[in-house]
Amino acid sequence: MTKKLSMLWKKLVLMLHIAFSGIMLGSAAIFLIVSLTAATTDDPAMVEACYRVLRVLATSSVRASTIGTVVTGIVLSVGTHWGLVKYDWLIAKQVLTLVTIVVGFVGMNVWTLRGLELASGGSGGPAADAGAFVVNETYLFIGIGLQLVSLVAMFALSVYKPRGKRGARAV
Repeated sequence: MTKKLSMLWKKLVLMLHIAFSGIMLGSAAIFLIVSLTAATTDDPAMVEACYRVLRVLATSSVRASTIGTVVTGIVLSVGTHWGLVKYDWLIAKQVLTLVTIVVGFVGMNVWTLRGLELASGGSGGPAADAGAFVVNETYLFIGIGLQLVSLVAMFALSVYKPRGKRGARAV
């Protein structure tokens, strides 16, 4: 049997978990706004500046908040009565967490780096390789959408905790 967190530690870890989750959601919202700005301007310098901002976000707040949320989520699961697999809603959050890790931690990093390379290329920026830029931009928007939907779904699952404990339901 594992030792459970004291009430003080549970509240501290929960507060950190909520803070890291909020940073993740805020970063995804900023990603959307800056990406839309890059997609709707005709100014190559603005496109490059947007991708520089996205790159900083991808390598700082997205990484830190993802790691912080995962670590605090695991501590909360194993250090409280919730457990890792006792509830369907927790399993759903774990699956969505994998989506956010792949999309946020890996995808945003790759797509912002590629976008920055294309935007700052000495051969005329995005206009020089418009097809590759549009494809990369499309991947980025799909990733941002997946990230936002996953994060909002995780917040909803945390609030509503649907379906109760696994195995306790009548089949």
